[in-house]
Amino acid sequence: MARRAAGADPSRSQPPNETSRSTAAEPTSRLRDAHERFVSTGSAPARLVRRVVVDSWRRSARIGIDPDRVSAPVDLSDPELAAVRRSHPLAAGIPTARRLLLQPDAGWVAALTDHTGRLLWVEGDRSVRRSIEQIGFVEGGVWREDTAGTNAPGTALATDAEVQVVGAEHWARSVHPWSCAAAPVHAPDGRVVGVLDVTGGPAAGTPMAMSLVRATAAVLEAGLAMPSAGPVGTEGPHPVDVHEPRLQVLGAHAGVLHLPVDAGGGRVRLSRRHTEILLLLAEHPAGLSGDELAVLLSDDELSDVTVRAEVSRLRRAVGPLLSESRPYRLTRALRTDADTVRDALALGDTAAALTAYAGPVLPRSEAPGVDRVRTDLCTDVRAAVLASRDAELLCRWVASDEGADDWAAWRALAACTPSGSAAHLRAVARLHAVEQRLG
Repeated sequence: MARRAAGADPSRSQPPNETSRSTAAEPTSRLRDAHERFVSTGSAPARLVRRVVVDSWRRSARIGIDPDRVSAPVDLSDPELAAVRRSHPLAAGIPTARRLLLQPDAGWVAALTDHTGRLLWVEGDRSVRRSIEQIGFVEGGVWREDTAGTNAPGTALATDAEVQVVGAEHWARSVHPWSCAAAPVHAPDGRVVGVLDVTGGPAAGTPMAMSLVRATAAVLEAGLAMPSAGPVGTEGPHPVDVHEPRLQVLGAHAGVLHLPVDAGGGRVRLSRRHTEILLLLAEHPAGLSGDELAVLLSDDELSDVTVRAEVSRLRRAVGPLLSESRPYRLTRALRTDADTVRDALALGDTAAALTAYAGPVLPRSEAPGVDRVRTDLCTDVRAAVLASRDAELLCRWVASDEGADDWAAWRALAACTPSGSAAHLRAVARLHAVEQRLG
């Protein structure tokens, strides 16, 4: 489709009648009032706005996204975009998504992003397409939260979870006429390779829309898991064997183990303690004695019986992945999403590392061994971002919970942005606020 520059007059798009929706969004006027209050004061009534939306608003405000203007960049030429589309792991799934999501009377467009939030495919209702082009929702546009504020594809990418964003739940006012539903699509190793989305009028805010997107994402994931899926195992900073087990340990969605077919296949949701044990064993491939594992798991004294019981329960969940003998060890290599971040850092690809860094390692864990891994990885990512002197990467870092009060990062952002620019003024204001709080 033809691509147009973002920032055009949004008044050409007519607000749909916001009625049916699957979210807890309030009626339009009250939600818009809550949005205006948050933009003005930084707070919103919890009973009116869902937590996932308020959290996204906070990230949008922290990074300085202007609610009066969407600035989703389109920085690839048409031939470059075509090349990216052809090589993407989900390219073969587009006909399936088209068949499942695009009905003649759907009243929405369907879109697919890559793992960076770039729209690779946008098709559907012609009237809706013409209207959303006015706000920059076009093929090639980057709709992450740090470029466009709260929106379903960007927020699904930020949270690694399905989400609907209805009307004034969007951060940018020009997107308030629209509703959208999105779900991340995962490779067999657990990595997010893209986000599937439908955007349109009231229909896109209904339970049916979310169900369709969820089901279609599951179909695409099943296709990626087939041996003929091709590029999935070779994308990213580290070539991945789709037959190796992987463990998610980063951010809010930590605790999922992806098992290969020869180990039972599928995803296993683990308890916090079992995730801690697997992570620690992955970090110590030579194995750990009961005493060593106990020290890494707790500051309090854990008995050998307690550790042995936890390992026994974990073994029932993960089967042959965990050895029967002591020291406790894994029978095969277990990669984590933290390893993906480390690989990108080792290659000097800070942008890829920051994209893969979905949040701190097991953020709720108090295990000393996990805290060490968490601190080391955060320190390495932060150091790479600061050393990059890249304004975009710095903006993304300070928009995170870990970077929100990072004085050195705000100072670096102020130093590498043009005087008088929005990012520079925001950094200077934040530094002033930090100095006042500390002084």
